[in-house]
Amino acid sequence: MQSTMSMRTARQAVARPAPARAGVLPSKARRSVAPRASAAAAPAKVESVEQIMRCVNAIRFIAIDAVNKAKSGHPGLPMGCAPMTYVLWNETMKYNPKDPKWFNRDRFVLSAGHGSMLQYAMLHLCGFDSVSMDDIKSFRQWDSTTPGHPENFLTPGVEVTTGPLGQGICNAVGLAVAEAHLAQRFNKPDAKIVDHYTYCIMGDGCNMEGISTEAASLAGHWGLGKLIALYDDNGISIDGHTDISFTEDVSARYAALGWHVQHVKDGNTDFESLRKAIANAKAVTDKPSLIKVTTLIGYGSPNKADTHDVHGAPLGAEETAATRANLKWEYPEFEVPKDVYDVMRSSVTRGAAAQAEWNASLAAYKAKYPKEAEEFTQLVSGKLPAGWEKALPTYTPEDKGLATRQYSQIMLNALAPVLPGLMGGSADLAPSNLTLMKMFGDFQKGTYNERNVRFGVREHGMGAIVNGMVLHGSGIIPYCATFFIFTDYMRSAMRMSALSEVGVLYVMTHDSIGLGEDGPTHQPIEHLASFRAMPNMLMIRPAAGNETAGAYKVAIANRKRPTTIALSRQGMPNLPNLSSEGVEKGAYVIKDSSGTPDVIFMGTGSELELAYAAAEVLEKEGKKVRVVSFPCWELYDEQSAAYKESVLPKAVTRRVAVEAGCSQGWHKYIGTEGAFIGIDTFGASAPAPVLYEKFGITLDGVVKAAKAMF
Repeated sequence: MQSTMSMRTARQAVARPAPARAGVLPSKARRSVAPRASAAAAPAKVESVEQIMRCVNAIRFIAIDAVNKAKSGHPGLPMGCAPMTYVLWNETMKYNPKDPKWFNRDRFVLSAGHGSMLQYAMLHLCGFDSVSMDDIKSFRQWDSTTPGHPENFLTPGVEVTTGPLGQGICNAVGLAVAEAHLAQRFNKPDAKIVDHYTYCIMGDGCNMEGISTEAASLAGHWGLGKLIALYDDNGISIDGHTDISFTEDVSARYAALGWHVQHVKDGNTDFESLRKAIANAKAVTDKPSLIKVTTLIGYGSPNKADTHDVHGAPLGAEETAATRANLKWEYPEFEVPKDVYDVMRSSVTRGAAAQAEWNASLAAYKAKYPKEAEEFTQLVSGKLPAGWEKALPTYTPEDKGLATRQYSQIMLNALAPVLPGLMGGSADLAPSNLTLMKMFGDFQKGTYNERNVRFGVREHGMGAIVNGMVLHGSGIIPYCATFFIFTDYMRSAMRMSALSEVGVLYVMTHDSIGLGEDGPTHQPIEHLASFRAMPNMLMIRPAAGNETAGAYKVAIANRKRPTTIALSRQGMPNLPNLSSEGVEKGAYVIKDSSGTPDVIFMGTGSELELAYAAAEVLEKEGKKVRVVSFPCWELYDEQSAAYKESVLPKAVTRRVAVEAGCSQGWHKYIGTEGAFIGIDTFGASAPAPVLYEKFGITLDGVVKAAKAMF
C-alpha cells in the first residue's frame, strides 16, 4: 500500500504538466480576447487536448485572478476541479445560458460552495449574462453577482445557495426528487417532457458533515438514478491533509448506501476517464452515482498545490506568476483568449437548440395529452391555482376544539386536491405530526408520482432536501414535519430556506411544555424566540381551527419565504372571533370593550385561552379589557403604524402576555411596564396540567399579573 507521503509526492508531481499539456498557442493568438461571444456564434470544435487544457487553464486563472483581486477566497478547488467541470459544462450538461430557468435543463450544484469562483468562471465563459468580466473582478464585493458563496437569489444560473458544507449535496437530492416525481407523474411512453439530470460537485468537507449521509442514504433508498455526484477527492481541508481526521473509505460508504460508485484516479489530466465515468453513471438508471475524482488542490501552483495554503487564501503575486509560468499561461490577469470563448460559448447555440427541441416536444404533448399538459403547465409556472384558499375550512365556537396538530392534518388534506404541487412528509413522526395526505401513497422507488415522503429519522437532511425540491422551480410546494424541539437538528437547513427565499412549510408539532411526560428533552422553550429572530422566516403559533387555516393560507401564499408553524399536542377551544384573516395581520383583537382598555392581554396558541379567560374575570370586576391574539410577530411588524396603534394603543401600558415559552422578545410588545407569563427555564417530566400549574402558567397567574398593575 502506498504511504501517505508517497501519495502526496505523486500528486505534487502532476502539478507540473509538460508543455504539451499546457496548450500554448502560436503567439499571434495569445492576445486575442473577447469579453463576450455572440449568441449566434457557431459551436467551436474541440480538436485537441491542448485546446481543452487552454479552456481548463482559463477557468483556473479566472479564479486565481479574482481571488487575488478580492484579497480573499478559495482558489484551490477551482484549480483542481477545472477539468471535471469543463467536461460537465462543455461536453455533458444540457442548459441554455440565455434562459437560465429553462425547465428541462440539467441542474448543477456546487456543494463545496467555498469554491464559488469555479461556478462564476463557468457562468461567464459559457455565456450567462449574469456574470460579466466586470462581475468577476467584483468578486466578494458589495452588490456583486459574485458573492463569496453561490446565492440562487443573486446570480441567475446558480440553482441553490451553498455555503454550509453538506447542504448542497442534500439540495441536489431534493432536485433529483423533484425530477423523478414529475417525470413519473407526467411522462408518457411516447412523450418525455421531464428528462434531465442533477450534477453535483462535493468535497471532503461535504462528506465529513453528517447531513450528507442522511440525504445520501435516502437517495440510495429511493434509487435516484439521475443524480450524479462528483467527489473532489483532494485530501485537503483547512486544518491540513485530511488524514489527520478523515480516513474512512468514502466509496465503500456510498456503495453501502445503495449508490453506484466509480473512481477516476487522475482528475487532473485524464479527460477520457472523466467522460467514461459520467457516461457509465448515466447508464445506471436505478441508483444515484458517486464518481470519486482524485485531484490536486491548487493544480499548477509550484509551491502551494496539495497544501492547505491554497485552500482558503489568495495565491499572491509571486505564486501567481510562478503558476502562470508553470502552466505556460502567458496572458495577463482577467484576459481570456478568443478561442477559449469560442469553445465555451458554443453552449449558447447548443442550449438554444435543445430548448427549441423541448418546446416542440411540449407542444406535441399538449396536443395529445391536454389535461396532463394543463396541470404540468400550471405547476411549472409557479403560480398558485385560482381559488385554492377556498378549500380551507372555517370553524365556529360551537365546533369541538381540537389540538392544532389535528387541525393541521385537516388543512393538509383539504389542500391536497387543490394544490397539485403540495408534497412532503415527516421525519418518522407522521402518526404524531399527522402529516399524511390520505388521498396519496408514498414516494418510493417505482412510485415517484406519489406525494407522501417518508424521510425517516433524518431531520437535517430532510430540511435540506425540501429546499432542493422547491428550488427545482417546478411548482412543488414542499412541507416537512417533526417535533418542534427537533428543529435544533435542522436549523441550518431552515436558515438556508430563509436565506434562499424559498417557501418551505415547516410543520412543527408538540410546541411547548404542553406535550407533558416526555420531559425537557422534548419540550421547546426558546424555539419560538429563535425563529422569530431569524430573518425572512415566518413563525406562526396558531390557536384553534381558524388560525391554523390562516397559518396554512399565509404559508402557501408566501413562495419567497418559509413558514414555521408551531402546533399543539393538547386541544383548545375555538374562541369567538378567531379568524384566518387575523393571522394574515399577525396580531388582532378578538375581545374588546368600549372605550380605551384598562389592560390588554396577549397570547398565542394554547395560552390564548388563558388570556381570554383572564379578561372575562377582570370584566366582571368592572375593568375594560382587550384580548389580542398574536400568532405571528413578523406579519404584525409589517402592518401600518395606524393598524398597530389600533391593536396596541401606546397609551395603554398595562399589558400582559402569556405563552408557554421564553420571555425573550415579548418586551417589544408589552413594554417596560408590562408582564409576561411563561417559562425561562427548561421544562420537566409530568402531565401537562401539572407542568402548567408548577410553572405558574395558569388563569390565576395571569389575573394576578394584571391586577398587580392597578
